[in-house]
Amino acid sequence: MSKGGYPSVFVVDTHATLPPVPPRLSQRRQQVGAVQTVLILLVSVALCGMVIEACFIYRLHHTESAASSSFSKQIAGQDVPLTTESPRRFLLPSKPVAHLTGVQTVEHGNQIMAWSMVAGPLLHEMYYKNRSLVIQKEGYYYVYSKVFFLDSNVFHHSVHRNTQLYAGKSIPLLMARKYSDGCSRTPPRRRDWPCQARSNSFLGGVFHLVKGDAIFVKVSNTSKILQHDSLENVFGAFMI
Repeated sequence: MSKGGYPSVFVVDTHATLPPVPPRLSQRRQQVGAVQTVLILLVSVALCGMVIEACFIYRLHHTESAASSSFSKQIAGQDVPLTTESPRRFLLPSKPVAHLTGVQTVEHGNQIMAWSMVAGPLLHEMYYKNRSLVIQKEGYYYVYSKVFFLDSNVFHHSVHRNTQLYAGKSIPLLMARKYSDGCSRTPPRRRDWPCQARSNSFLGGVFHLVKGDAIFVKVSNTSKILQHDSLENVFGAFMI
């Protein structure tokens, strides 16, 4: 203590806070280098993601092209002409499906109906042979048929199944019979064809089918089938 009770000007307060020491230049360089490394890693990850996405897109396009080529070969193998009017890109069904139509150029049997292969029928995991749809995969199928016919006296419309499980005759799956009195109401126009009424018949149902089964449409007389338009007579099946 100095004279007079006042502290000396040279007394140092040990509790005072010291000013922060500025960071060294080498520490700053280390921080900048770490940030650059992180940025480089992020950019590399983004570039890798773009490359992987491009590979997936290429493989997807290649797979679709291969599937389209395989489907075209399958149709071509069944004597179905590939027209330039058909779309280039299409979605393949996830399950077996078939839809056939009738035109005036098809040649029916006496009772078994034939179907057109010219207009590009829908056939997937099934094929058309001997006027029948042949099943390739076992399962439950919705089978349907619609015909447009000349309604005179009696007309029978049915869907039948040939299977290796039964060596006898074909098994009827669906059947419709119509007994018309239209001739009594409609005046005759021709001696050899007295009744000129027209009608439609539709059949549909679910059945368990196995590989190798053949289903076909049978009518009492195919000469009574009217074929003004391909949409008037249809036949198909699809797995449910």
